[in-house]
Amino acid sequence: MSEGAFETARTAVESVSKGLFVGGSWRDAEAGGAFAVEDPATGKTLCSVADATPADGMAALAAAVAAQASWAATAPRERGEILRRAHALLLARREEFAALMTAEMGKPIAESLGEVAYAAEFFRWFAEEAVRIGGDHAVAPDGGSRFLVMRQPVGPSLLVTPWNFPMAMGTRKIGPAVAAGCTMVLKPAEQTPLSALALADVLREAGLPDGVLNVVPTSAPGPLVEPLLRDGRIRKLSFTGSTEVGRLLLGQSASQVLRVSLELGGNAPFIVFADADLDAAVEGAMLAKMRNIGEACTAANRFYAEAPIAEEFTRRLAERMGGLTVGPGLDPANQVGPLIDEAGRQKVAALVDDAVSRGATIRTGGSAPAGPGYFYPPTVLSGVPADARMRHEEIFGPVAPVTAFDTEEQALAWANDTEYGLVAYVYTRDLDRALRVSEALETGMVGLNRGVVSNPAAPFGGVKHSGLGREGGKVGIEEFLETKYVAMG
Repeated sequence: MSEGAFETARTAVESVSKGLFVGGSWRDAEAGGAFAVEDPATGKTLCSVADATPADGMAALAAAVAAQASWAATAPRERGEILRRAHALLLARREEFAALMTAEMGKPIAESLGEVAYAAEFFRWFAEEAVRIGGDHAVAPDGGSRFLVMRQPVGPSLLVTPWNFPMAMGTRKIGPAVAAGCTMVLKPAEQTPLSALALADVLREAGLPDGVLNVVPTSAPGPLVEPLLRDGRIRKLSFTGSTEVGRLLLGQSASQVLRVSLELGGNAPFIVFADADLDAAVEGAMLAKMRNIGEACTAANRFYAEAPIAEEFTRRLAERMGGLTVGPGLDPANQVGPLIDEAGRQKVAALVDDAVSRGATIRTGGSAPAGPGYFYPPTVLSGVPADARMRHEEIFGPVAPVTAFDTEEQALAWANDTEYGLVAYVYTRDLDRALRVSEALETGMVGLNRGVVSNPAAPFGGVKHSGLGREGGKVGIEEFLETKYVAMG
């Protein structure tokens, strides 16, 4: 086992700032509190970070409000160049940040290296979008006046990020806010605050003015976030997390009629038709299921394989998933790391037990190993019935339930039978079917003969209870811009 990543992680954890980042300075929490950050591979404490109180949240908001006017007036090229420098800094320290991320979140080091590159790309994409904020000019239909349409920053924004992609979800929100000219208060997930604190330091080094980005980790997010949403000075909420919490925040945002972007839960169907390239379908299934240990809102949650190839697809998928090596993510020999915490592991185990009790068959995996850490083996089940909980709930773990279907209509009915609508995956060689099914799926994104859809240059988001708005792509910056119309005589 290589000790390189373990030593890099130890150094990174020791060196990252562990205070609150408010108004361009590192400081302790007002009450002097701190909370522990856990290593999910061992269950042991990595370090402690400052525990922000509601008063700290208000101090961060005050700093953002104070910086808003001057930041909005900053030249778009200058805003873009700050993001460009931050992109370069992230890539230059890629190994350090990847080890830090794996230490606090658990994913394999190879995936963390990939996430740092992915995270950096949001900075590069929005560096280019900063100078492309447009407007419009037109003559009124009656010829009596002129229309001038301009785009201006929304204003101080609250960004709430999840633990599963702790760096990329930060840059996916920070990038467009910086490009648009918005100041920010960032509340990272309490399980993974270190990546967000490292990002703050990168942006400070890249030249981001004081007060534009403020980072307030806390062990009590509800009491900190709600007063910010009800304050009136915050003008935008961008949240990534569970649908349950998203609904709550949407209600709180209503009191001030905030602009809201929500990227919420998923229940992604993965449909394999009999005419599909089965090798490609299995490879895509591995990506769609096992990326990030299955702890992703885009993870394939329900596998539907057409009856003639269902058994062969299941056999191959079980063989591939059963062959993966499970262990601490900092060991490069391991392909599957731990889940984020014991509650997450217990949920996955309960969903598997429920499916088996209803008649599903375990093809590989199916029981948590003994020992430290929150590990759960890659698991494949066949014959998963319609009343199994995992057909309706987000698994968020390395479990693939497979069900055979008979007709295209049946597959679509099953795929759309959910309150969620983030992403779906379809494998077929029939072009007409590919377009027909893609149009009929009630999701914001479709992976057509592809197991990964995420790309900074593409609009990411869902429909139904999977969220509001889009992140990334040309529309990503729109979420942080207001439209103003000027009528000219």
